[in-house]
Amino acid sequence: MSRETDVECQQSHGSGACSQSQGTFSQSQGISSQTHGSSSHSQGTSSSTSTAPTSSQSSHSSSGTLSSLDTVSTQELCSIPEDQEPEEPVPAPWARLWALQDGFPNLECVNDNYWFGRDRSCEYCFDEPLLKRTDKYRTYSKKHFRIFREMGPKNSYIAYIEDHSGNGTFVNRELVGKGRRLPLNNNSEIALSVWSNKVFVFFDLTVDDQSVYPKELRDEYIMSKTLGSGACGEVKLAFERKTCKKVAIKIISKRKFAIGSEREADPALDVETEIEILKKLNHPCIIKIKDFFDAEDYYIVLELMEGGELFDRVVGNKRLKEATCKLYFYQMLLAVQYLHENGIIHRDLKPENVLLSSQKEDCLIKITDFGQSKILGETSLMRTLCGTPTYLAPEVLNSFGTAGYNRAVDCWSLGVILFICLSGYPPFSEHKTQVPLKDQITSGKFNFIPEVWAEVSEKALDLVKKLLMVDPKVRFTTEEALRHPWLQPSTSRKRLLEGEAEDADTTKRLAMCAAVS
Repeated sequence: MSRETDVECQQSHGSGACSQSQGTFSQSQGISSQTHGSSSHSQGTSSSTSTAPTSSQSSHSSSGTLSSLDTVSTQELCSIPEDQEPEEPVPAPWARLWALQDGFPNLECVNDNYWFGRDRSCEYCFDEPLLKRTDKYRTYSKKHFRIFREMGPKNSYIAYIEDHSGNGTFVNRELVGKGRRLPLNNNSEIALSVWSNKVFVFFDLTVDDQSVYPKELRDEYIMSKTLGSGACGEVKLAFERKTCKKVAIKIISKRKFAIGSEREADPALDVETEIEILKKLNHPCIIKIKDFFDAEDYYIVLELMEGGELFDRVVGNKRLKEATCKLYFYQMLLAVQYLHENGIIHRDLKPENVLLSSQKEDCLIKITDFGQSKILGETSLMRTLCGTPTYLAPEVLNSFGTAGYNRAVDCWSLGVILFICLSGYPPFSEHKTQVPLKDQITSGKFNFIPEVWAEVSEKALDLVKKLLMVDPKVRFTTEEALRHPWLQPSTSRKRLLEGEAEDADTTKRLAMCAAVS
């Protein structure tokens, strides 16, 4: 996993603080504070100082009174001589750059203009010894880019980034272009030389959009950009205040789903209790629920997966290699089997709800958005899901969620996902046919293109067919699918154990995934 995942930094809002291992570069002071060694910058000196005490180390208790450990000085406070001018207050920063890699200190932007590059005349000079030893260092220009602000309409400032590099400066994956400028928005990601080499996150401190979130959430997390949105809610990137590690926070609108009325009608629908049950789930192929806040909306804090969605992986590659499909599907089966063993039916399995740990082909996958019927209520969830029934089982469509059904609905969805991964197209679609989508699904007549499936093994196709049986009583279960010849011998388990991961934690999880099988 990249250095980005556990970036440690000073918080951008609130009273707490989190430490950044490589220090913070404050241009207003001309000093770079390092916690593990000394370095020099063109504008000042470096001192090996400790970080400021946190709120728990403050000399005053949280109630505002002196604690028993406080020491009160008996000395008189020094007064400023009449002929001595009081010190000028330090200007408040208008922006902050959070470093995502070692060798790049954080930057508090106080001045209106900052140059970044290898040249020592730059206000932010790339001169850290650790940075100079990296492969990317030589791709950075002497004057790579500059960040500045100019007065805009209504006497408000606008922040810009201007590219002056030979190899490129990227903002949210978009190349700025040499000599061109782009406005910098709050939470913009800045990458150097290649779009994937993310170095900074830009925080506009003049934009106080944190206040829209409940205080109890803001006390624990710094909210950042939107990662995605769907029928069941919006997902935001956030930083833990104590560690500055990245998490994903899903926001579910109570008003949108009329959750309050359902909970009143069904006293057993205790969301907080259900969340506590979900938090106890522990499987290497299931997204971990870390925290939960019940305010005007629901806020569910989840572990962050940085490899994106399976949907994007399939679309980007047109289709996946059969060996890769086998690796991913094996993990999906283990995850869904675990959910079923714990009495949870997912009900919304689709490629968008399968997340990947990295951009590497051999990687860990995790299932997310499980247990939503416990949060939204059965009626609200089914009303949402039936808007796009591509992955819904025939029995769900026939009953519109009003009749009882079992875990077999998840096995149908798994069959649809496997079909898409192997072929690159969905089994049921209204494209080039007059047959309604619902009729295709309830009859089990999927779109079979022989020339596409000619490249897929008979065993793989056989498993797809057994999962896409209209009758749930004869449809394969997760246990039967795991015993299918396509997954025997367990080459997927071997790949899990032998696959190279990007960090030790992912390697451990891959091994855990193989072990539970």
